[in-house]
Amino acid sequence: MNNLKLSRGGGGTHNNTVCTWDLGFHHHRHQYTEGTQKHTQVMEEQGSLQQIGGLIESSFNSCYTSWVYEALDELEHNFTITDPTISGHPIVFASNGFLKMTGYLKDEVIGRNGRIFQGPRTNRRSIMEIREAIREEKNISMSLLNYKKDGTPFWMLFQLSPIFSKHDGRVIHFVSVQVPISRRKANSEDGNRWQELVLGSCRREVCSDTVMELARCRALDSFIDTDNRVLEREESCEASDSEKGKALTAIGNIMSVLTHYSELTGRLVCGNRSNSAVICSLTSALHISLGRIKQSFVLTDPQLLNMPIVYASDAFLSMTGYNRHEVLGRNCRFLNGPDTDPKAIGQIKDSIQSSQACSVRILNYRKDRSSFWNCLHISPVRNASAKIAFYVCVQIEEAVKNGVTQGLSPETRQLGTVGAVKVAVRTLSMTAGSSRS
Repeated sequence: MNNLKLSRGGGGTHNNTVCTWDLGFHHHRHQYTEGTQKHTQVMEEQGSLQQIGGLIESSFNSCYTSWVYEALDELEHNFTITDPTISGHPIVFASNGFLKMTGYLKDEVIGRNGRIFQGPRTNRRSIMEIREAIREEKNISMSLLNYKKDGTPFWMLFQLSPIFSKHDGRVIHFVSVQVPISRRKANSEDGNRWQELVLGSCRREVCSDTVMELARCRALDSFIDTDNRVLEREESCEASDSEKGKALTAIGNIMSVLTHYSELTGRLVCGNRSNSAVICSLTSALHISLGRIKQSFVLTDPQLLNMPIVYASDAFLSMTGYNRHEVLGRNCRFLNGPDTDPKAIGQIKDSIQSSQACSVRILNYRKDRSSFWNCLHISPVRNASAKIAFYVCVQIEEAVKNGVTQGLSPETRQLGTVGAVKVAVRTLSMTAGSSRS
């Protein structure tokens, strides 16, 4: 990292003006401070990076054999691997394809947070969604505008996936795949203009020696920022099916490498959280009781992180096309897709936060990605102590609901399913409580 220090002359009692220009990451800030304080800060940052370097090395060595680096380098995909257990969630591996795509050197990326690739036109809402996905330890895919080392903005398909320890289910790494999105090329004049937008503001303010010049530059920056917001509203860039396929293929290939080299150390990793913890939350007696209910439903545990599914009925598996091991341990949102209404999702979240039952019509997706309208009913299930132990989610496909059926109505069947689950949970919790007393 190169630092550029400029001190303005002129005497007087004014402090020296120090501008730290991080050429490697296009992150600029202006600080008015004493030179000795800045020197101390730089030394502290260098010491911090040295400490992180040791953690980064152990981050990989504790999970995989040393051959994993060579195997990952042979992959042609653009990707990074980050470690959320290290302070700052730094990048611990960057592929050759990623470095070539962004123009950075490996030493300029390793140990840094992924925010160094963001810029003035990066969508802040998208960044918040990524942070939320990391917090909830889930997959996410979106179009994102990032910046290369030379300040050039580019659209990419960003695919984030957690890597879990198979032993205890904790997240040890995140894989971030970046696939450039093909779009209409802007002319060179536009490209130069955006590069000036990224680099020009700090450069002019550092090099201007007069108050009048600074005022002129800031007025120009204000004009550019206004124009920038207009263009940002006008621009949109959606990944094609081919580009989405490339991202999923990349995730699969990377996971295969990591899984293989973790097996050699005996510390296995996988792309889904270990189901052992969530399966243990249900007794065998409750499994038997729930197995008698023929309706499509799942049971989720609000006491566990991310409220995972701890039971899925055979009818649910038949309707969605998933196998049981592909469902247990996951949040129900994996059934959502690109056309799922956010308002319906919000209604579900509100009902859970208020501990109330709700019915909602929501567009869900099967394993083969075919969509279906799900008439969903969700209800809290309390144990014998009146505490919420689970949430039951009962699904009826709308095509079946609207069809000519005999017997009970779909709504009655849903309420009957909820009642049967509540009876099973309460009965078994009362039995467990009496046996302990």
